[in-house]
Amino acid sequence: MQKTDPRYRHFIQILREELVPAMGCTEPIAIAYGAAKAREILGKLPDSVTVEASGNIIKNVKSVVVPNTGGLKSIEAAAAAGIVAGRAEKILEVISEVSKEQKAEIKNYLETHEIKVLPASGDTVFDIIITLKSGEDSVLLRIADYHTNIVRIEHNGEVLLSHGEVSTSTKSEGLTDRSCLSVEGAVDFATTCDLDDVRELVERQIDYNYAIAEEGLKNAWGANIAGVLRENYGDDIKVRARYMAAAGSDARMSGCEMPVIIVSGSGNQGITASVPVVEYAKELGKSRDETVRAVLLSDLLTIHLKTGIGRLSAYCGAVSAGCGAGAAIAYLNGGGFKEVAHTLVNSLAIISGMICDGAKPSCAAKIAAAVDAGILGWNMYKSGRQFRGGEGIVTKGVEATIDNVGRLGRLGMRETDREIIKIMTGCK
Repeated sequence: MQKTDPRYRHFIQILREELVPAMGCTEPIAIAYGAAKAREILGKLPDSVTVEASGNIIKNVKSVVVPNTGGLKSIEAAAAAGIVAGRAEKILEVISEVSKEQKAEIKNYLETHEIKVLPASGDTVFDIIITLKSGEDSVLLRIADYHTNIVRIEHNGEVLLSHGEVSTSTKSEGLTDRSCLSVEGAVDFATTCDLDDVRELVERQIDYNYAIAEEGLKNAWGANIAGVLRENYGDDIKVRARYMAAAGSDARMSGCEMPVIIVSGSGNQGITASVPVVEYAKELGKSRDETVRAVLLSDLLTIHLKTGIGRLSAYCGAVSAGCGAGAAIAYLNGGGFKEVAHTLVNSLAIISGMICDGAKPSCAAKIAAAVDAGILGWNMYKSGRQFRGGEGIVTKGVEATIDNVGRLGRLGMRETDREIIKIMTGCK
């Protein structure tokens, strides 16, 4: 792909928007970020706090540990952490620097102040509205569509910021249009781009995400899926690729205070898109540059697959990343567009529809399953086997199949999403 191709500039900008650091699960961190920013505007600790959150936010915060809080979970804990110790300028690393004294202050604030959590009204899938009050002073701050997108700020009734209507579709205002993405374009860009244009972004992802995977393998975080896989399945590369990614997720879901580089708004997806590819690159003796190109491809494919589904859905995002990683593994083995496309179709046919029931330790096992599907999709093609158009959701052409998956996750699983949220919140 030539630098004069309009897609070239768009692909780089998309990567800049997607490959950003975060510490902790991004939904509670988005709440902490919003709370820290609102507290900054209020200028003092609030007496009372109200957090209105859409169902998918509630789902993804309910069961995950908020880092630097001493093991606390919940929307209330995320908000309190942001209010007491958050540094809004660090965005999704907002609570990465919390002292021992501040951890005690967070717990004390939760015990002595009212933090009310309410379901957000309307149909916006990603919606967080935080209201802080102290005496006669108040701040309202709203984040919508994606994790750092502050769309409204009011201070004592005065509107300081307003971005108008928010989206109820998969499009996110303020982000580069993702319609330029395609499998063929991603392969072309990954193969021919000037690596200096993307090296810093992708190498940081490799370094951060592999580091937390190594931490997850070293210590038995969460459900220790990595240890279970290693003990029962051995150390073959096909197993290592699965358990290293799972290890990173287990550590992250259980409050590990190490940053990751996210993809499509998710640290788990960022880990899944990168760590298995790095593991295969090591096994195959690939150079650093070859590894960067393969991870770059996995990232672009993950973003492309996830775009039609939306940031939050009942469709597990690890599926997109695991299938993207499998396609990048095919690429590392010398595959081009044909091999990548067939790997994607095969793997999507295997595992599409795995549900997202929030962030928690079982994410690590789902990641292992998604990576396994990606690897199986590649091995199927190597063995001359494939799923063909007309079989289930598979149709002729990789882009048409991706469109079907997007439709499934975005539209077909809406009612599934509602039922999952009802189950998780104890509603009948």
